[in-house]
Amino acid sequence: MKLDILAFGAHPDDVELGCAATIAKEISLGKKVGIVDLTRGELGTRGSAELRDKEAAKAAEILGVSVRENLGFADGFFVNDKEHQLEIIKMIRKYQPEIVLCNAIDDRHIDHPKGSNVVSNACFLSGLMKIETELDGIQQEKWRPKQVYHYIQWKNIEPDFVVDVTGFMDKKIASVFAYSSQFFDPKSNEPETPITSKNFTDSIEYRARDLGRLINVDFAEGFTSERYVAVENLSKLI
Repeated sequence: MKLDILAFGAHPDDVELGCAATIAKEISLGKKVGIVDLTRGELGTRGSAELRDKEAAKAAEILGVSVRENLGFADGFFVNDKEHQLEIIKMIRKYQPEIVLCNAIDDRHIDHPKGSNVVSNACFLSGLMKIETELDGIQQEKWRPKQVYHYIQWKNIEPDFVVDVTGFMDKKIASVFAYSSQFFDPKSNEPETPITSKNFTDSIEYRARDLGRLINVDFAEGFTSERYVAVENLSKLI
């Protein structure tokens, strides 16, 4: 299955929090989108890896993505080395995306910049013909995405561009709250974390609304780019 966009997240829920509205919009435009989670989020304070698996499947269904896979890397302890890069290369070559979306370049959680770097490195290496990979007994062809973009997470990183996601925030929020064990629940007796506060869940909307304000739309999601973002002509800008 060839995909237009392949979104990577260090943990289940990273993609939903970072760029779910953009994904929902692209799917509405006929694009095929997939998600690959690097870990199962087994070190999360609340819930369990098994519960996160179910929540991730529910979120994928809400967004309407074509496929979702999990590479089973060690939460908190995966590194940017050959072994991990090759597993990501296999996914890139399997789905041959034109665009890859991945974690923030810098963030509070150490797995986010690690995920950002390992996926970025793998996108480059995937285009080298002398790196040989095999999946299900079949030799894979080289493939390098045309673009690698990094979504924004905890830290307020200055975006290189923003996407108007007006009309798709409800789907984003629904996909985030598919992870019901992870976020604000006044009835929960589990330990509190930075993402279980009501302020955090409220921030999903108000941060998108603030980015939207800056481009004169209702909501937007921001991204950083590894190279200059080009436009065909000035009339394509909003």
